[in-house]
Amino acid sequence: MRRDVELALWQFLAKRLKAQQKVALLVVVESIGSSPGRVGFKMAVDADGTLCGSIGGGIMEIKLVELAKARMAQGISTSLLKRQVHRKTAPRDQSGMICSGEQSVVFLEPTTKDLPVIRTIIRCLKQNKPAILQITEQGFRVLQNRKNEHAFRFERQPNEAFLFEENLGFKNLLYLIGGGHCALALSELMSKLDFHITLFDDRADLNTFAKNQFVHQKLRIDTYENIGAFIPSGNDVYVVVMTVGYRTDEVVIRQLLPKNFRYFGVLGSTAKMATLLDQLRGEGVPEAQLARIRTPIGLKINSRTPEEIAVSVAGEVILVKNTILPPP
Repeated sequence: MRRDVELALWQFLAKRLKAQQKVALLVVVESIGSSPGRVGFKMAVDADGTLCGSIGGGIMEIKLVELAKARMAQGISTSLLKRQVHRKTAPRDQSGMICSGEQSVVFLEPTTKDLPVIRTIIRCLKQNKPAILQITEQGFRVLQNRKNEHAFRFERQPNEAFLFEENLGFKNLLYLIGGGHCALALSELMSKLDFHITLFDDRADLNTFAKNQFVHQKLRIDTYENIGAFIPSGNDVYVVVMTVGYRTDEVVIRQLLPKNFRYFGVLGSTAKMATLLDQLRGEGVPEAQLARIRTPIGLKINSRTPEEIAVSVAGEVILVKNTILPPP
């Protein structure tokens, strides 16, 4: 879920509980194959059937909303882990959908005792502070100032027990180096997704940098010579280099080559980037490091304008994000 959607959901829960109203929380804790509900999708349902969020939509969601309302009406407050199989041929747990995957949804009924935890979650989301949401069959809690290596974790345990953990807030960090027209267009697109966006540029009075209101952080730096100090390695880190020209691209690439990113792309023509990579190769830069650079970047859609280029780059970043990494 996007951070703004996630924040709205927890605020919905807090408002209902503060008013002493019953409300259920549904969380997708496991997703396999072609499932409409992905891990981390959440929905809140109050006793009147008012909804906030989604666990995948369709007939499955309608049925689970009705189940949540029925549980609240009957006073059933114990947690429930419900498997949903999206195949008509499944011998049990059919969701009513036929997209062939499956998902598991946990039902929780928070009470006013959970308000302090919910308020902590809201505060962490607003302030972009690291925290882990932990859900078990006993309920949920938040572990502040902590972050797992992977965004989600789910374990089935004996006697129907389970453990689900999710890093709260943005699941991905996008660093844009260069604040020109393409960066402005890309920032607008990526701001609608689950990315915390940081923008860098070394040019004073750059109009497109000043106009960019879509990023979460803007840093005007004196030189790209120390850009590596601002960008960490990580499987949740995406870097797009689109500086003003060949020389500044080279400076940035040299700074970032030793680091490991989920995505490392450089905007530039095939000829320009071939020249730059050949130069680095000739200096003895390991081929394994050079192979991590995606260039020219973007899906091959014959894009020409900054907006079209932004669409192609965003598509490639999303493709990489949604590709399951092989085990280490």
